[in-house]
Amino acid sequence: MKFTDGYWLIRDGVSAAFAKQVADTTVLDDRLVLHAAVRPVEVRGHTLNSPLLTVECHAPADGVIAVRSTHHAGTAERGPRFPLAGDPGHRAKTAVDGSVVELSSGSLTLRVDTAAPWRLDFVAEGRVLTSAGKRGTGFVTTEDGRQHALGQLSLGVGELVYGLGERFTPFTRNGQSVDIWQADGGTASEQAYKNVPFYLTNRGYGVFVNHPGQVSYEIGSEAVGQAQFSVEGQSIEYLVIHGPTPKEILDRYTALTGRPALPPAWSFGLWLSTSFTTDYDEATVSRFVQGMAERDIPLSVFHFDCFWMREYQWCDFTWDPAVFPDPEGMLARLKERGLRVSVWINPYIGQKSPLFAEAARHGFLLRRPNGDVWQWDMWQAGMALVDFTNPEARRWYADKLRALARQGVDCFKTDFGERVPTDVVWYDGSDPERMHNYYTQLYNETVFGVLTERRGEGEAVLFARSATAGGQKFPVHWGGDCESTFEAMAESLRGGLSLGLSGFGFWSHDIGGFEGTPTPALFKRWVQFGLLSSHSRLHGSNSYRVPWDYDEEAVAVTRDFTRLKHRLMPYLAGAAREAAERGAPVMRAMLLEFPDDPGCHTLDRQYMLGSDLLVAPVFSEDGAVDYYVPEGTWTHVLTGEPVRGGGWRRGRFGFDSLPLLARPGSVIPFGAADDAPVYAWADGVTLRVHAPDEGGETVTTVPSPDGGEPTTFTTRREGDAVTVRAANAPGPWRVMLAGPEGYGEPVAVSEGGTSLTVPLAGSAGSAG
Repeated sequence: MKFTDGYWLIRDGVSAAFAKQVADTTVLDDRLVLHAAVRPVEVRGHTLNSPLLTVECHAPADGVIAVRSTHHAGTAERGPRFPLAGDPGHRAKTAVDGSVVELSSGSLTLRVDTAAPWRLDFVAEGRVLTSAGKRGTGFVTTEDGRQHALGQLSLGVGELVYGLGERFTPFTRNGQSVDIWQADGGTASEQAYKNVPFYLTNRGYGVFVNHPGQVSYEIGSEAVGQAQFSVEGQSIEYLVIHGPTPKEILDRYTALTGRPALPPAWSFGLWLSTSFTTDYDEATVSRFVQGMAERDIPLSVFHFDCFWMREYQWCDFTWDPAVFPDPEGMLARLKERGLRVSVWINPYIGQKSPLFAEAARHGFLLRRPNGDVWQWDMWQAGMALVDFTNPEARRWYADKLRALARQGVDCFKTDFGERVPTDVVWYDGSDPERMHNYYTQLYNETVFGVLTERRGEGEAVLFARSATAGGQKFPVHWGGDCESTFEAMAESLRGGLSLGLSGFGFWSHDIGGFEGTPTPALFKRWVQFGLLSSHSRLHGSNSYRVPWDYDEEAVAVTRDFTRLKHRLMPYLAGAAREAAERGAPVMRAMLLEFPDDPGCHTLDRQYMLGSDLLVAPVFSEDGAVDYYVPEGTWTHVLTGEPVRGGGWRRGRFGFDSLPLLARPGSVIPFGAADDAPVYAWADGVTLRVHAPDEGGETVTTVPSPDGGEPTTFTTRREGDAVTVRAANAPGPWRVMLAGPEGYGEPVAVSEGGTSLTVPLAGSAGSAG
């Protein structure tokens, strides 16, 4: 929200007050309290008839400093609130040197010169990362009497801003006005399903605004050298999080707001959907599943979209008896084929549903101030919302899901959760404005909790559309309703990379696009992209997404890339664990891995899959693609060809290929099986070793799908040979070197072998 009129003036109808100087300072052992005057105080009379801001500064965790600015402290603040997991063992330090006071938290220091004009400097590694200057702390009152608290932090020369959730607008946020406000806006507008009040920059820090409601950002827009954020109310709190690397920033941010849960291994396989408004019954489902099997395309999950229930009755959680007369038997038959089952749900109850009267009678539905149930006719006729602030309503809703889980449903697609009104009264008295964004957190938490209790830790997975800060704890999230065009495919990737820079570890999208029917070329390119994503689902709106509906080559592409993903499971499982343990997403914007390469800072049409695989999807009918390769000699994984880095490359690729490059010095474990995502990943694994440096050592950990002891391989180049040593290897394993002529033949190691030395010039080696 903009409050100024250019550099000099305040907008008509707006009055603003900004901190000008420190009037008083309280220095405690681990925090600072600053009282800031909004006018220069030269004589005692200037202390009268003028506001005073209270600015409290503390450090909830190492490398994190929180600043809370308050005008009137007596205003009651209703929930909800983001639950932040600070480090109880962390202790910040304060220091006073003349007029300068400091609060230090690990590598980050807040420095304030109390004798100078108002300025908060956030300092790390001997330099100022960002500052709150002359308009950096204050409040604004608009002509309708509403007050907004604001913060403003400086942007340096060349500083780029990322994140703020899954946004489909240009990748760097500079020059954009962004409202953190959940909306069902598709993937082609400034609206977003997943709004997160957190951004990070290429200058070594991130900023989280601790407010669950609407946060209005002006990122180098209202003031081109400033990132401004404002909320309606009397106070605002923000946390500055030091890295210095982007991955370290995400590590600290997700430690505060929640780590992504680790999805089950089977969820990384291919999902096939009925699509949205298509006609389907068990015969259709069986035809699809059998068709995939006949074409040798491994399938892991079958998804039933919304018409598994009766029309006008979403949600009643009951299979349409006219279409699915034997749901338990059908689910059992799908399970006999080795499939998991997903079903679509949303948090709304249509008036025709028999559950509407039941929920209304018990007070489980959101109400208007006059006591009426809130309803409208968009999406479902007479639709109402389940009030998840009511514990009994949550239990009631969860019980409906438990019944489906007992039938054999393994996971839920939690659609919607964005269309939440503000002219309502919540059961627990929550502020409607703050609950608008936060509603999805309660919704997804409820559903995820059912799956966790039914399936156990590590077996719960959603396919969720809406989210806010902390929503990463309940994966997986998908990109929402995109068109079936190359442009929408690119905007989907842009949104996913933005979400990954907002703390979300696992992300997917509708392969082929949702609205419309893709051309055969688009379908095949989207299949490549989709099966080199964290999670992979074929889904559409009014047309099916079975590959034989496009052409025979689409069948081959789907088969080959599904099987490639299965062979990559030892590698992807390691990337997934890193996401769950450190917050680094599986699909990573290039700057996460190459923060010191300016050429990577704006890239949004390619990504790193894990730390070592570069993927550049093809966004053109003719197969042409421009992509950037960082320094070093990379290896094309599908051909074995070396690719010299340090600049842009241009190529044209058939439907059997795309730029998929292994990082110099990387060791990529390829599994021995390709017919399913779950198998003994370390048994028979082939280690592909790429251009190791002299004396360099790489440790590769292959997890066990059952949570058992992982297998560790240590690869080291010494002179003209590479030696690999294994620990806890369950069976045979192999090494394959990438050289100037491509990959050499894999060298087998007998069962129980613990080491292998391979000459760089050839593939002959010795086992130990």
